[in-house]
Amino acid sequence: MAALGWLTPHRRSATARSVLAGEASAEAARKTSRPAPEPPFPVPGHEDAAAFFDLDNTVMQGAAIFHFGRGLYKRKFFQRRELARFAWQQAWFRLAGVEDPEHMQDARDSALSIVQGHRVSELMTIGEEIYDEYMADRIWPGTRALAQAHLDAGQRVWLVTAAPVETATIIARRLGLTGALGTVAESVDGVYTGKLVGEPLHGPAKAEAVRALAAAEGLDLARCAAYSDSHNDIPMLSLVGHPYAINPDAKLRRYAREREWRLRDYRTGRKAAKVGIPAAAGVGALAGGTAAAVAMHRRRR
Repeated sequence: MAALGWLTPHRRSATARSVLAGEASAEAARKTSRPAPEPPFPVPGHEDAAAFFDLDNTVMQGAAIFHFGRGLYKRKFFQRRELARFAWQQAWFRLAGVEDPEHMQDARDSALSIVQGHRVSELMTIGEEIYDEYMADRIWPGTRALAQAHLDAGQRVWLVTAAPVETATIIARRLGLTGALGTVAESVDGVYTGKLVGEPLHGPAKAEAVRALAAAEGLDLARCAAYSDSHNDIPMLSLVGHPYAINPDAKLRRYAREREWRLRDYRTGRKAAKVGIPAAAGVGALAGGTAAAVAMHRRRR
């Protein structure tokens, strides 16, 4: 267990580039978030609490950047050879259920080279179309219900992902969430340069983004919740008072069980060990997302 000591919230493992990426993502998220309703809707819960959801394999099946690449290929942004690579990476991710750093880096590099020289507004418009074509039907109903429960309790809900912040913002808006923290690609005069601001929002950078957003928004992290499928997000999960492992990979499942974190698995109808759920979520939200799948699983047995 000593090898996991660096993942605890008492010691920060972020590099300077992670901090830069996190702060840039938080700033971008605040600029694109939904304005608070006026007057404030009287709902239970703390105004200084929020929920943070990883995207890939937590909120959505597969990786957003691969779905985005498929949509760009359809629009002739690149050739069949690049599509084959995207398809292989997506298939590996879906089957293995974990992120391969080399695959993710390759996908990001490809995406940056593909969008270089294009206008941000153009990619945002295309991103809306790609969401309808390839992403809308891949949202996990169970996780979506959890996010809605936080919203219904009057709390803000943010996506936190290594996907481009523009793509993440589109998904957050379509789901009715507050906003999104994502990887920030550099642009000058509204045109992509093919470079990143800092580094991809991955691992420790996600924790830095959440930390920066919480400071700017006046959030109490001890009252916040975070959800993820990946052990790479342990720094973010460890930052909040209510961490959840959703569709967890093997390392995260083991780590979460050792610390009695809450677990939920929507992938196979298998009901993961239930240690508890947040007061904001409630039993009804979970039931809506998992009842049918659990029933099917029982019939198979």
